[in-house]
This record gives sequence, structure tokens and C-alpha cells, in this order.
Amino acid sequence: MMDQIATGIWTLLSLYVAVKFIRSIRIVPNRQSYIVERLGRYHATWGPGFHFGIPFIDSVAFIQHLKEEAIEVPPQECFTQDNVRVEVDGVLYISVTHPENASYGITNYRSAARVLAQTTTRSVIGTLDLDRTFEEREAINSRVLSVISEVSESWGIQVHRYEVKNIEVPASVRDAMERQLTAERDRRALLARTEGEKQAMINDSEGLKMEMINKSEGEMTKRINEAEGRAQEILAIAQATAESITKVGESLVQQGGDEAIKLRLAQAYLKEFGHLASSKTQVLLPADITKIDDLLKSVGLNIDSEMADFAQLQNALPQAQTRDKVPMAADAAQTAPVTSGSSD
Repeated sequence: MMDQIATGIWTLLSLYVAVKFIRSIRIVPNRQSYIVERLGRYHATWGPGFHFGIPFIDSVAFIQHLKEEAIEVPPQECFTQDNVRVEVDGVLYISVTHPENASYGITNYRSAARVLAQTTTRSVIGTLDLDRTFEEREAINSRVLSVISEVSESWGIQVHRYEVKNIEVPASVRDAMERQLTAERDRRALLARTEGEKQAMINDSEGLKMEMINKSEGEMTKRINEAEGRAQEILAIAQATAESITKVGESLVQQGGDEAIKLRLAQAYLKEFGHLASSKTQVLLPADITKIDDLLKSVGLNIDSEMADFAQLQNALPQAQTRDKVPMAADAAQTAPVTSGSSD
């Protein structure tokens, strides 16, 4: 009986020793570190790979994960500079860089980082008013990250970033902010509408201005063209009158020219007499209408004066032909009324 008990004890002891030897063999996964203590004191840090410890002497005290992890920062009440109560939460991203410091430098680095993020957030928001709290989230994140990074090295961790998730305000403050935003949108809409109307009026005035300018330029061009047309017409009439005077003068010096001019004057008389008969004009006629000279004088025509005028024009033609075309046309235009009276 005693032998069986002793055998059982030795069997259990052998199994225990075997288990200890087996557990002394460790394979550390990637991105993890094992903190090994020997007889209760820090001995070594095992990285990824195969490791063997001395049974009953070496033991794994801490296992640290080196991957980046996100720590939720719970909501907390904060007061802004203008005494508005807000509720803020966030997320903290950290990773272990020194496993021995993370194991022996602080009891729980996750909890410590979370509490420090809360207190820092509360102090930063206390320096900002409500409007700036919403506008300067990036500044809040940077300030919290800077404060935590100053102490994180002694904890064996690295703080990568901090993000504010939500900033909640009371319902009354939210309603006031919505009314303010609505008023601001209405003001901007009114400003945009007035600016549009102003620009439309400017465009209309500019269009009217351009229309008036175009009309005035068109009218000016029209008048210039009409003036040029009248000038060319006057010049053509003057040239034609000069040519007719020249031909009449040449005819006078030929044989029978006097009889021809008398015939022409008689025709003019008959034409004028017809006009007088169809109008209410009273004219004193001589008793003997066969005297052509007296008849012509009665209607304002005089053979002697007309002959003298033609002779004077004939003498003046050689001098007028030596002048420029435009002055000749002007002189001819001045003498045209005298000739028209005789030719009619």
C-alpha cells in the first residue's frame, strides 16, 4: 500500500516537472513581447521567436502587444469660456514602444492615457467659446496629443493621434444655434439677391449705354453718308450746269445763235404764261402781245440782260476751266439760279 502511494506521488511529481519543462519553452508571436522575471526580478524581454527559460526560476510576468490600438475616451461634461455646458468624447490611438516601461512604469497605461485625455480636453475647451469649440477641433486634438506625448515616453507608449468624436450641447443651446444659422442664411440670401439685382441694374444700364452709343454712331454715320451724298449731288449738278453753260455759250457764237436764244426765251415765256393762267397771280400784259420783248419783260424776262449774262459767262469760262474741280463746282452752283430763270 505504501509503495503504491509513493509511486503515485512520484508520478505526479514527474508530471509536474515535465509540465514545467514544457512550459519553459515559449514561442513568442509577431508584434508581441514577453517580460521575463527570474526569481521575481526583471530578467529579459523576449521578442518574436523561440525561447527557453529555466524551469522554476524564469517566469513570464507580462505580455505586451505592440500593435496600435484605439482607446475610447468616454463622454464628459465640459464648460466653454462663455459658460456653456457641452459633452465631449473622443478616441485615442496608442501603441507600446518599450514593453518593460509599459510593464513597470505604470500600473495601467490605457487607463492613465484615457484619464489624461479627458482632463486635457476639459482644460482646452475651457479656454474657447462655443463657436470656436466647433471651429477649432483640430486645435483641440493637437493640444491633447501634445500633453499626452510629454508623459507617454515614461509609460513606454507612443500616442499617435487623438480625435474628438462628438461635441453635444443642450437642446436649448442647439435651438438657439439653429435660429442663428437660419438668420445667417437668410441674411446671406438677401445679400446675394440684392447683389444680383444690383448687377442686373448695372448690366441693364450698360446695355442701354451701348445701345445709345450704337444709335448715335449709326446716326452720325447716316448723316455723314447723307452729307457726302448731297455733296456729290451738288458737285454733279454744278458740273452738269457748267457743261450746259459751256455748250450754250458755244452755241451763241455760232450763226443763228441769237434767233435760237430768242426762240428759247419765247418758249420760256409761254411756259410761264401757262403757269400764270393756272394761278391767281395778276400780271399786267402789254396791249400788243406780239411784241415779244415787252411780253418777256412782263413776266420778268429780258432778252438784253439775258444776252449780256450769257456773254459774260462765255468770257468767264476759260478762267473757270483752269481752276480745280471743287472750286469750279462751287462757282457754277452760285451762277446756277440766274441760268435757271432764263432756261425755264
